[in-house]
Amino acid sequence: MTSGMSLNDKLPHYIRLMRVDKPIGTLLLLWPTLWALWLAAEGAPPLHILVIFAIGTFLMRSAGCVINDYADRDFDGHVERTKNRPLATKSVSTREALLLAAGLSLLSFVLILPLDPLVIWLSVPALFLAASYPFTKRFFAIPQAYLGIAFGFGIPMGFAAVAGEVPAVAWLMLLANVFWAVAYDTEYAMVDRPDDLKIGIRTSAITFGRHDVLAVMLCYAATFALLAVVGVMAGLGVAWYLGLVAACVLAAYHYTLIRGRERAACFKAFRHNNWVGGVIFAGLVVDLLAR
Repeated sequence: MTSGMSLNDKLPHYIRLMRVDKPIGTLLLLWPTLWALWLAAEGAPPLHILVIFAIGTFLMRSAGCVINDYADRDFDGHVERTKNRPLATKSVSTREALLLAAGLSLLSFVLILPLDPLVIWLSVPALFLAASYPFTKRFFAIPQAYLGIAFGFGIPMGFAAVAGEVPAVAWLMLLANVFWAVAYDTEYAMVDRPDDLKIGIRTSAITFGRHDVLAVMLCYAATFALLAVVGVMAGLGVAWYLGLVAACVLAAYHYTLIRGRERAACFKAFRHNNWVGGVIFAGLVVDLLAR
């Protein structure tokens, strides 16, 4: 990037680097956090905690995207879907990217300072997970599982913020989120598989190979089964399980999209997971309101 560019000139590149124009990642990070906040608060999380987690989710997802593009800066130019990203085209320097990621992470940390000390302690592994995930694609066979832990860490943090502790049901919900992330991010990885094979990146779509569609469906099944157990442990009622049934129907629809392994259809299935998270949340809200 030329030194003569003003902040106004650079801002659109920073916004693209943070994926502000693609909110699906923020939503997939937000839904499990909202599940946790509502369950921990039994239906009425304090407004200030809700606002802190909503803003924090956006900031940390943005920071994660910047770190991801920093890690993949030498690969993205060779992938059809990512060849025009700001770091790949050098419209943003690596130094600017690292400063942006650090600034976003620092803002997130400042946000949680008024919360329970346990939340602050949990933010340390949360930050490590978010920063290290992009590099796992070099050596993990299924980096999507690592992503699931990173994307689900708002769950124990949410319980800590509301209840001051992290009960067993929170860790079970986190495990469910890991399976969900493997499901939706494998759909995402199926889009890039031809390019990823060429450049040597590890993804679940490559690891699962011809069993990719079956693996995605089994991960959905594990997600909903674990969330059903969460419902039993938390004493939830009919509405929660109806939400899970609706999520199962959506997963079946995803099967019709991904079974042909076409790029556009697989990407559509990935994006559609926003509705999966949403119907599960709706079931929880209705269930807790009905008490």
